[in-house]
Amino acid sequence: MSALPFSKISAPLNGLLAAVGLVAVAALTTPDLAAATKLALEFLLAGIWAIYVLQLIGTLIKQRTRNVRDSMPALVVDVLAVLVPLAAFLLDGTRDQSLYCAIWLLKPLRDSTFFRLMGRVLTSEARNLIGVTSVFAIILFGAALAAYLIERDVQPDKFGSIPQAMWWAVVTLSTTGYGDEIPQSFAGRVLAGLVMMCGIGIFALWAGLLATGFYEEVRRQDFVRNWQLVAAVPLFQKVGSAALVEVVRALRPRVVPAGTVICRKGDIGDRMFFIVEGRVSVATPNPVELGSGSFFGEMALITGEPRSATVSALTEVSLLSLYAVDFQMLSKSSPEIAEIIRRTAHERRGGTSDSSFSAGEETKSTS
Repeated sequence: MSALPFSKISAPLNGLLAAVGLVAVAALTTPDLAAATKLALEFLLAGIWAIYVLQLIGTLIKQRTRNVRDSMPALVVDVLAVLVPLAAFLLDGTRDQSLYCAIWLLKPLRDSTFFRLMGRVLTSEARNLIGVTSVFAIILFGAALAAYLIERDVQPDKFGSIPQAMWWAVVTLSTTGYGDEIPQSFAGRVLAGLVMMCGIGIFALWAGLLATGFYEEVRRQDFVRNWQLVAAVPLFQKVGSAALVEVVRALRPRVVPAGTVICRKGDIGDRMFFIVEGRVSVATPNPVELGSGSFFGEMALITGEPRSATVSALTEVSLLSLYAVDFQMLSKSSPEIAEIIRRTAHERRGGTSDSSFSAGEETKSTS
């Protein structure tokens, strides 16, 4: 049997196999489990492990033709999923061998982009995160030292050393508050309140840095994707880099399934559309088809009149939307683009249906 197809196991199937394996691991920890049931569960785990071995072989074969950096997270997960249970079986002679299969928790995440996204966020925010972590460590040790000095004579069994007081400092600074160690003196309780407030501030800083990092990274990815989409439209291919940045910020990407009505005749139009990929049908007396590089909906945008035709997606269509407010901004930053759009709108309004809507096709050469 070829191992290569197993490298194409989808994330949902990886998740299902991992879930079945983890249920089996949990069942094997049940006391007084019947011998036949235990044997069946162990065979089930062995079968899942064998599938993961084939998936690892397939991943190694595919890696020869792929970027090593891109496939590294999946390869690491596949290696761990195979080697950790194998090492437990060979080296660990206890009854807890099956517990090492818990490493399969990583399998549903092998194809996830989250690891790469998290890595980029941590890299970009590393200096700030290290700074906040340093402040956390300083406050943690300072709180433990102060608690030791204040409470060591009152509660020597709980605050008799700085390491003992460190546990209280961790629990208090994280605002968990288990209640197993509580300052008895007035000064100790004041210290506890200050430590709690410091903990709230530090965790808020951590959360804010990570949230900002994720937002910036996602926005950067969206900008790159939108840039690629905009650059595929012939109308924008001769636009300078500075103007193209404004265009990318103004346009909104959208994917429309086949058969979807994009806009209806008589509706109030607040945006126009550029076709990146796919084809649409314009419901005029003589229906017209528009393809990649064309645009439509500009007349309602320019004149403010209701839509003059219904436009439907013949295939799955990748669109870029331009709202009225953004069109006004685009007119100032890229007047040549705005002029082409206005000229096409006037031609479509003044000409026949066939000739007017064919102007949208001619934007490929006009741009």
